[in-house]
Amino acid sequence: MKQVWQRSSKDMTAMPPMRHRGAAKKPMWIIVLLSLVCVALMGAYVYPPRRYSACYFFASSVCTPFKDWLPNVARERTDEEIVSSVVTRDLLAMPMPVSKNPKIAFMFLTPGSLPFEKLWEKFLQGQDGRYNIYIHASREKPVHSSSLFVGREIRSEKVVWGRISMVDAERRLLANALEDVDNQFFVLLSDSCVPLHTFDYMYNYLMGTNVSFIDCFLDPGPHGTGRYSMEMLPEIEQRDFRKGAQWFAITRRHALLILADNLYYNKFKLYCKPAEGRNCIADEHYLPTLFNMVDPGGIANWSVTHVDWSEGKWHPRSYRAADVTYGLLKNITSVNETFHITSDDKKVVTVTPCMWNGTKRPCYLFARKFYPEALNNLLKLFSSHTSA
Repeated sequence: MKQVWQRSSKDMTAMPPMRHRGAAKKPMWIIVLLSLVCVALMGAYVYPPRRYSACYFFASSVCTPFKDWLPNVARERTDEEIVSSVVTRDLLAMPMPVSKNPKIAFMFLTPGSLPFEKLWEKFLQGQDGRYNIYIHASREKPVHSSSLFVGREIRSEKVVWGRISMVDAERRLLANALEDVDNQFFVLLSDSCVPLHTFDYMYNYLMGTNVSFIDCFLDPGPHGTGRYSMEMLPEIEQRDFRKGAQWFAITRRHALLILADNLYYNKFKLYCKPAEGRNCIADEHYLPTLFNMVDPGGIANWSVTHVDWSEGKWHPRSYRAADVTYGLLKNITSVNETFHITSDDKKVVTVTPCMWNGTKRPCYLFARKFYPEALNNLLKLFSSHTSA
């Protein structure tokens, strides 16, 4: 270049052709670089590495616009995914055994004794042959105050809050309850749960629909998709990750599907743990994510067990004896809309009507968390506030 600038003006008249060639090379290099970037992005999107995001070497803010227009080319599925899809498809399509005596399976997940056995006894009175009880006691053998609960314990293991052992206990309860072919609906309950209606109302509510009541919603905040791990790729993408309360009431078909699933369960077992990076809570995300992926139209997206999170704390509101009034129970049983609040700074509130076979109905059949001291008040009020 130094020699060029030392030429005379006469010599410079011969330079334009060279200058044009240099100008032509610059945009060509830009085009080549852009082409390489586009090819790399498309390759990362279409063939993502097993352990990383499709945009694993780009920030998501950079990659997202490209993903909007890149062709959605199906990747090759793993053997585990093929097995899972076949089993899920056939389970959802096959007819379930018809029971002449359909029952509700009440599955109690508890550390020990159940303080509200007397209330449940009153609720179950005269309903022999229409229900079964299963108790998973993770810490100590329960001491029973009602004969209905004697001998109902299943083999139990230690349960640690937030870890996969909570899901394991749920699956253990389901496996035991599924042994009885008459069990058609499966309700997961805690030691602090109480019934809100008569048995007949509850029975007709559950048996009268073919959907499962699994809480499920999209929370883009730190306690929702913020807990997602890219280690769950490629089987579980971030857009599929959901959140919800663990207390479910599900059909026999969905109970079988939960036991049949190993693919998604193993992802949560390996990569969803509390106090490790994203503080993922398995029982809040596994079932909502699973059913959002395999049968979103088969769930109601709310739980029939009421819990009050309005105080904004790590634990829901608990009810002591003084809190248990006719007004409290009537207010809970009259709720016919569900509320979901995101955990991000926007705190977006989504209100959804509780639709039962196309009709707006009360949302809740059970409620928690009640202190043991509330038993006597609940026993006094049960008959007066329940609806037939």
